[in-house]
Amino acid sequence: MTHAAITGWGKCLPPAVLSNVDLAGLLDTSDEWIVSRTGIHERRISHVPLEELGYVAASRALAAAGMRGGDLELIVFGTCSHDDQVPNMASGIQARIGAQAAAAVDINTACTSFLYGLSNATALIRTGVVRNALVIGAELICDGAAAVVLEATQREQGVLAEKLGCYGEAREILRVQGMGGRYANRGVLYGVTRWQFEGQEIFKRAVQGMCTASESALSRIGLKPDDVDLVVPHQANLRIIEAVAKRTQIPMARVYVNVQRYGNMSSATVPVALCEALEEQRVRPGALLLMPAFGGGLSYCAHVVRWGDRTTPLAESNAALPANQRPARQIIRDVLEAKTRPSPDSLA
Repeated sequence: MTHAAITGWGKCLPPAVLSNVDLAGLLDTSDEWIVSRTGIHERRISHVPLEELGYVAASRALAAAGMRGGDLELIVFGTCSHDDQVPNMASGIQARIGAQAAAAVDINTACTSFLYGLSNATALIRTGVVRNALVIGAELICDGAAAVVLEATQREQGVLAEKLGCYGEAREILRVQGMGGRYANRGVLYGVTRWQFEGQEIFKRAVQGMCTASESALSRIGLKPDDVDLVVPHQANLRIIEAVAKRTQIPMARVYVNVQRYGNMSSATVPVALCEALEEQRVRPGALLLMPAFGGGLSYCAHVVRWGDRTTPLAESNAALPANQRPARQIIRDVLEAKTRPSPDSLA
């Protein structure tokens, strides 16, 4: 049987840090309030477009796998915060890394986009449509990006089982207005977002979905929580992560957490956490990983992944972001001012 092993990985995090104290200078909140409810202490703010983050992460993942862009057959870009919806983000990465022969597709299931992309790429490798793939998760919400390279193998590696699902009947409890055409005549300026967020209900659905999916994915291949070496969950909220660990009876010592450093980077949380777990030697050769997540929609999923023999990159990429001199608060102010300033097209 053909499997899709993860052979390369790379991340890209913008350097500007927005602390809770900084955020309290922009919004009516406080460090104590944020930490007590989410576990988040700070997050990154990008000074570049999303494509730039994705490109650097992709370049590093390719180097880690010992591959060139021209070797790729498929690029899957998971995001809900596109630079452009048309053309798609994946095609921009294809052009930047010289992957002329690769198919390029975007996936938007909000915070689960990377893992849904991992399922799609794995399935195409298993069925022989492609022999390898690059899967990216990147966002400009709390900002960051990471990518993995998949390659066909006959060894039992990569995604062994997964469960995908969606609470479509509850989709209204997590909505971002101003990011679609339906708001054009409803008093919401396109690109100026309003968040509809019912926290308590989202919490319940998130824990339920991640736990149910985890149990289902493990049972499909005859495994139990005790067999899991490390859980690499979606990093939305520390309380959600702790609730999932408790319900699945997996000790927090076997759960990787970095939400305190980056906040909820949506589709980028799982791949960034995976990269950092590898850097910190939390992933050993042959380890069994569990990756649960939930997102707007309300999509949910869990993936059981068998790691390969290698936990260090084959090579390093020299790809890097352009230098930035602006603090995070100034970047945010500049973006807000640009959104309220009339564009040249609107004045034509």
